[in-house]
Amino acid sequence: MFDIKWIRDNPDAFDKAMSQRKNVSVRSSDLIAIDERRRQIIVRLNEAQEKRNALSKQIGQAKAQKDEAKAGALMAEVARLKEFIPGGEAEERAVEKQLRDILSSIPNMAFDDVPMGEDESGNVEYFGPNGSPETAARARPPKPSFSFAPKEHFDIGVAEKDMDFEVAAKLSGSRFVVLKGQIARLERALGQFMLDLHTTEHGYLEVQPPYLVRDEAMFGTGQLPKFDGDFFFTAHGDNRLALIPTAEVPMTNFVRETILAEEELPLRLTALTPCFRSEAGSAGRDTRGMLRQHQFNKVEMVSIVTPEEAVTEHERMLSCAEAVMQRLGLHYRVMNLCTGDLGFGARKTYDIEVWLPGQDTYREISSVSVCGDFQARRMEARYRPAGEKQAPRYVHTLNGSGTAVGRCLIAVLENYQQEDGSVLIPEALQPYMGGLTSIGGR
Repeated sequence: MFDIKWIRDNPDAFDKAMSQRKNVSVRSSDLIAIDERRRQIIVRLNEAQEKRNALSKQIGQAKAQKDEAKAGALMAEVARLKEFIPGGEAEERAVEKQLRDILSSIPNMAFDDVPMGEDESGNVEYFGPNGSPETAARARPPKPSFSFAPKEHFDIGVAEKDMDFEVAAKLSGSRFVVLKGQIARLERALGQFMLDLHTTEHGYLEVQPPYLVRDEAMFGTGQLPKFDGDFFFTAHGDNRLALIPTAEVPMTNFVRETILAEEELPLRLTALTPCFRSEAGSAGRDTRGMLRQHQFNKVEMVSIVTPEEAVTEHERMLSCAEAVMQRLGLHYRVMNLCTGDLGFGARKTYDIEVWLPGQDTYREISSVSVCGDFQARRMEARYRPAGEKQAPRYVHTLNGSGTAVGRCLIAVLENYQQEDGSVLIPEALQPYMGGLTSIGGR
């Protein structure tokens, strides 16, 4: 969330940034006008309170001089001020809420090096900070070749047996799936492999957060209030709780309303959790198979860092997600999202898109975003610089999928499928599969 003081000092920079974001009509002049009204109310309240205090002293002096007429007139003026002040305070709260509501609905501003564009067609392939197509090609596993027409994941023999959409529809409706047998084991193996990779090699601390969170937590990471219709909620007494759309929400909120010591940073967390999304607005899209589900598992990474570390951490986090693809031998590309495709809270985002031969296209499997202090301001998450006698500073937050387990399952099925309907097991997963080198087949 933006600081209104920064907007007052940088109106042109704010307007330029918002003109690059999709469907944002608010401008600095609108916000400054509301803030000016709030400031004027505060001035009037302060003047009224000062005048009331001064009059109260004069009343005492008038009574001491037995000047009842003057004391009466002064008391009448104090009574009028006492009536004005509560109304003024209520008006201040209303204007403050209006300003906060608008500020909380405004997306983050993109970094200067984010490509300009209206939608995903404006995204640009990314080869690393000092990379090239040639170096990226060497680092990324090649596309697989087939002597037969590759199938989509739900048509592969082993998946047809152990990926049950009919039972899921009876239980929960559309966009759910029941995994069974070898497919369920493979999905579990993928999640465990990712957690082990990130905790043993990438420095993340594994946590198991709650799957239900308060509105305040959803506000802190930017899901609320703007995207209320995208999530599932459950009532508990007079309070509602949200089913987490991603473990980013609880893990980032670990530091809400906290002042950390600089020595505690960077703080790196990872979790494997189910995620729940209403998929509002996705009617008719990816209706077959597991690509777009209301419930899916995902390994999430969150980093809490100082402002100076944020950009470097973003590149490091991308490399952590890429390592999953590389260890599994899955061909992929990285896209630098343009301004029109950037998420609400992000200043910059890299998407990893895995190759799906059954669809003959790339599909997103991970998003890695740097948010600056946007979420920290909403959460009041700060740190105290080491050895400095100054006010605490806001931390910077980052999040990334490491990766979406269901989509990774799809990618393994499609990339390692065999003509007989079996699926080879990537070498990195074989220890998690009891040594199996393939599943399914005739």
